[in-house]
Amino acid sequence: MILKNNISFTYKEFDKDEELDNSDRELLIAAKEAALHAYAPYSHFNVGAAVRLESGNVVLGTNVENAAFPSGICAERSALSNASCNFPDDNPVALAIAAITSEGLTADPVSPCGNCRQVIAEEESRSGKGIRIILGGKNKIRVIEKGGDLLPLQ
Repeated sequence: MILKNNISFTYKEFDKDEELDNSDRELLIAAKEAALHAYAPYSHFNVGAAVRLESGNVVLGTNVENAAFPSGICAERSALSNASCNFPDDNPVALAIAAITSEGLTADPVSPCGNCRQVIAEEESRSGKGIRIILGGKNKIRVIEKGGDLLPLQ
């Protein structure tokens, strides 16, 4: 017997930062600011990430490229590693991501790569709690209630 199934998830979409609650808006602003400090001389695609921990602490990360591709690191993994190292008992509850090019903030939000999705899922598994994902773009913002939704069939 062949079964045909469908996988889907629900997310919220906003037109502008001001529509977000204060906590998510502040986190997205921090991610945008972090992107300004990314080291992306090859792709010129600067990504910033900001992780809010249960305590309220915010930890930043950026992508850091390397000529020996793929030796660089993505902003999401940079921020989550930073949080894990510096606040080992303080679980992440939200992660905001923003990308900037020579034209400014990307029009549409960018989503985490497969490696980052797996790291987010592992953090959720480790803490036993979902991590809200906030993806910021110039034209829209997407809020996904848990990172595991981005990596189905785990």
